[in-house]
Amino acid sequence: MSEPARSPNKRTTIYHVALEAGVAPSTVSRAFSRPSRVNADTAERIRQVAERLGYRTSPPARALTTSRTRIIALVIADIKNPVFTEMICGAQEAANDADYTTVLIDAQESDRLERTALERALPSVDGIVLASSRMSDSTIRMFSKQRPVVVLNRAIPDVPCVVTDNPQGARRAAEHLGALGHDHITYVSGPEASWANGIRWRSLLQAGIELELKVRRIGPFSPTVEGGETAVDELRRRPTTAVLTYNDQMAIGLIRGLDRLGAKVPADISVIAFDNIVAGEIVTPRLTTVAAPLFAEGAAATKHLLAMIDGAPARTGQPMVLPVRLVVRDSTARRRTGRRATRTAWSGPRLPVDRLTAEP
Repeated sequence: MSEPARSPNKRTTIYHVALEAGVAPSTVSRAFSRPSRVNADTAERIRQVAERLGYRTSPPARALTTSRTRIIALVIADIKNPVFTEMICGAQEAANDADYTTVLIDAQESDRLERTALERALPSVDGIVLASSRMSDSTIRMFSKQRPVVVLNRAIPDVPCVVTDNPQGARRAAEHLGALGHDHITYVSGPEASWANGIRWRSLLQAGIELELKVRRIGPFSPTVEGGETAVDELRRRPTTAVLTYNDQMAIGLIRGLDRLGAKVPADISVIAFDNIVAGEIVTPRLTTVAAPLFAEGAAATKHLLAMIDGAPARTGQPMVLPVRLVVRDSTARRRTGRRATRTAWSGPRLPVDRLTAEP
């Protein structure tokens, strides 16, 4: 048998590897697609020849013989939200280590766009990671019956999920503000469709009961800097000495809006948030926040997804819960007492803070 002609511009094919290794092309194919069906010594010889000749199997070619593309979809709620940056990095590192490619889908905070994009991508991917999905539980279950699915930042009993310890995070935030003398806390709510938003609010309510603190909620607002700025108008009508926001972006916007009104953080109002994005450390004042292990979330979800693709049982029932930690910076301080504390520094009518914050 003569060697197939190969010009410098032609890529190495399975036939070149088969000829060099002294085996049939079908054996080369099995060595890459179903290595357990090929003698170990033969498979190793084929791999060495393929590496020497520069032969690489393509995902479409592999899919023809294995029904796999070695591509997974990572769906995030909003690519502009920096909270997803570390999650994406963690997911991609785990996928790369397993020789998988990650396709990123931006849902733009829309359950409709999220579902449409997934329906288009479904035939081309082996599995799906949903980060902060806005789709309904039933829709997510539907996709999980078609491909392996792991959900981030949300708990669905019969779908594998990875979440952070939101109850502990809200508790630590409340304890921190209570220790600083704040007895009223306002929660600035994020998207109504966010599972994490609901958990954080309910956890703060429970912590308030246990710690004998009064809590209330305003919103919902967009989970963005602009959303935090918008919240200032409502907060101005119902002043408080301490605020917990749904995420860091909202806290940054809130601080910016308060500053324009003449209210100083933390002298007049303490602000604390969730996530610990990079911007929280460079904003002035530096943001006190509940830090989530964002990189670890993305990596853990992807590793479990890849294990499911390889046949491991799905981990359902209870979500995988990752720990959080409180990062204390400059946006929280002890509540002022005495006559100065009875008046706000906000522009407009100066009203007693204590009287207004007593509202439910």
